[in-house]
Amino acid sequence: MRDFQQAIVLGNLTRDPELRYTPSGQPVASLSVATNRSWVDAAGEKKDAVEYHDIVVWGKMAELTSQYLTKGRKVLVVGRLQTRTWEGQDGSKRQKTEIVATDINFVDRPKEGFQAKEAEGKMAEAQTEGEINIDDIPF
Repeated sequence: MRDFQQAIVLGNLTRDPELRYTPSGQPVASLSVATNRSWVDAAGEKKDAVEYHDIVVWGKMAELTSQYLTKGRKVLVVGRLQTRTWEGQDGSKRQKTEIVATDINFVDRPKEGFQAKEAEGKMAEAQTEGEINIDDIPF
C-alpha cells in the first residue's frame, strides 16, 4: 500500500499573500492561515488557542491567490506537508514545515465587485498544473 498524507486547514489569512517568482519565472506565493480552537478546561474555564500555518502556493494558483485574497479572508486550504531544512546565516541548522497547497477555496463572502465564479473557475484550472522543484523556492 502507498503512503498518504494530506493537510486540510480552514481559517483566516493573517496577511496578504506575498507573490514572488523563481529565477525560472515560476510564480510562488506564501501566506499564513490562522486557525482558532476553544475548549473548557478541567476547572471549567473557557480556553482559546490560535495555531498559525505557513502555506506555499505554486503556479497560476499562486497568482490568483495573490490577486483575489487579502488579510482576514476565510479560506479552505488542502495540500501536503513539506519540511525544508537549511543553514541560517549564523551557521545554525533551521527547519520549517509548511503546507504546499493543491487546492484553495474562498469560503467567506467576497468583497463588492469580486467575480467569485470567475475566480473559482480560474482556481480550478490552476489546480491541474504540474509539480514544482523544491530547489526553485526563493524563500
